[in-house]
Amino acid sequence: MSAIFLMLCIAAAGIYAIKSLAKPESLAAEYEASKYRDTVYREEKLFADELCVATDDVSMEGVSEMSGVPVAALFDVNGKKVDFSYGIHERRYPASVTKILTALVAIKNGNLDDMVTVSENAAASSFAADEQTCGLIAGDQLTLRDLLYGLILYSGNDNAVAIAEHVAGNMESFVELMNAQAAELMATNTHFINSNGLHSEDHYTTAYDLYLIFNECIKHQEFMDMISADSYTVHVTQADGSKREMEHAPTNYYASGEAALPTGGVTVVGGKTGTTDQAGNCLILLDRDENENPYISIVMGADTKPLLYEEMTAMIEAIPNKTE
Repeated sequence: MSAIFLMLCIAAAGIYAIKSLAKPESLAAEYEASKYRDTVYREEKLFADELCVATDDVSMEGVSEMSGVPVAALFDVNGKKVDFSYGIHERRYPASVTKILTALVAIKNGNLDDMVTVSENAAASSFAADEQTCGLIAGDQLTLRDLLYGLILYSGNDNAVAIAEHVAGNMESFVELMNAQAAELMATNTHFINSNGLHSEDHYTTAYDLYLIFNECIKHQEFMDMISADSYTVHVTQADGSKREMEHAPTNYYASGEAALPTGGVTVVGGKTGTTDQAGNCLILLDRDENENPYISIVMGADTKPLLYEEMTAMIEAIPNKTE
């Protein structure tokens, strides 16, 4: 009898399993339908509702496929639409475009009026001759705000280290804040190991992740003031108590006059450059059309600077003629 009972139990279990396997779609549909009616689905806003989203390349009238540029994108911020995209989910080295996240973390976690004393690690003499610096000297004292202007406008690698050490105590702890901030913004293909963007195989991002980060940056007036400044004068107190001044100007060619500004009524507000041998020439910008609508434009990996600005200009000049 025990054997018969056991066989009947096994048979019943088998029948139940077969029936369950036969209708996975209906079970999933029932579950989703019930959950869709829950308050969380009806009343809570999804994160992506406020973002431009694209899984594939997006073409745009007036912008052809770019030769010598592996990655480019144009994001309509208010329209929450990707107007043009080319390779935006490919992992790339960002070079000094990294510094937009450095600035964001510093703005969110630091007091811009704090006085910072420059360490030996952050001194310009700690960097190679071909690595961009603002000329900081160990013992210099200047505000965190001053450091951030030098970081964004002149792309000082020394400033990036001084900022990291002041805000978090050391580079390692600051990088943890950077990666945590990227994760919070859903920039899941980003991993940084320093605050300045100097090359490492483990320091990477994507154009789409940079859009997510920059989109958060421009919500902060302090950041907007930095990227839109024509120049900035820094007042430094040196270790011996004497004073000196440093003048910082933007490194992007539109601001310096080395590249012709786009035509068609679109204004380049400002942004961040980045260049290394491995990353190529990179640029992220905030642009505004005649109605003050904001756009974020990105080019990464251009072979040369002239090509970088040629392709960036083509995207920006296509804004007034885009089809809705």
